[in-house]
Amino acid sequence: MLVFPNAKLNLGLYVTSVRPDGFRNLESVFVPLPWCDALEVLPAADTTLTLTGIPIPGDPATNLCRRAYELLKTDFNLPPVQMHLHKVVPIGAGLGGGSADAAFMLRALNELFSLQLSPEKLEVYARQLGSDCAFFIQNKPVFAYEKGDVFEPVSLKLQGIACQVIYPGLHISTAEAYARVQPRPPRHALRAALAQPMETWRNTVSNDFEDALTPHYPVLGELKQALYAAGATYASLSGSGSAVYGLFPGMEEPPHVTLPAEYLVWNGKL
Repeated sequence: MLVFPNAKLNLGLYVTSVRPDGFRNLESVFVPLPWCDALEVLPAADTTLTLTGIPIPGDPATNLCRRAYELLKTDFNLPPVQMHLHKVVPIGAGLGGGSADAAFMLRALNELFSLQLSPEKLEVYARQLGSDCAFFIQNKPVFAYEKGDVFEPVSLKLQGIACQVIYPGLHISTAEAYARVQPRPPRHALRAALAQPMETWRNTVSNDFEDALTPHYPVLGELKQALYAAGATYASLSGSGSAVYGLFPGMEEPPHVTLPAEYLVWNGKL
């Protein structure tokens, strides 16, 4: 079975308070982004995971794909599988690539072995792997809150909008990002702000990590301004960084932005 785990974008991201368990409460809208990895899962004599594409740091035994398999194996008599992940979505970019890989592994195993798990049950497993993993089970725009793993439907007309995502080769760990941000109430109600025309979002829809991280990584602010200069109606940091994206409604494709050769760029439509 071959699946293509996609990334996500955050439309607004507010870190609102510290939870009793030490995690942060947040509010954001998650939107699927069709920048994809490739994940193959096959029955095999022994369980293995091979990796190609962008190098993934750490022990492959702790990779989220392997952890997703082991998690389901605790409750189901899964046979051994051969897993191969070709990594395309950059790591430490705020695009949820690792979480997507884990969620798509759960979905693939559910289908491959006819486990008959509902989307809601798959989300329960996904939440054990990471706060935003559950989003990729149903993989549609949602308003996310609490740890980013509780969802409500949201209506957005983004399909077909041209988008550019720029990753400056800067890995920002989630731990570092959260250590720099100060929880606070949202300055604007996110759902109400996003219900207004996109032209207004620049002044009402923000990402708390931008203010926290840009003084330490000026390139984030430079990329955002470059996207606005190129004609983006809205531009923002995604997640806890370091990918910056711009939305260009009414354009067939985003205009060219001159960037260093080592930057990774995705151009397409939502």
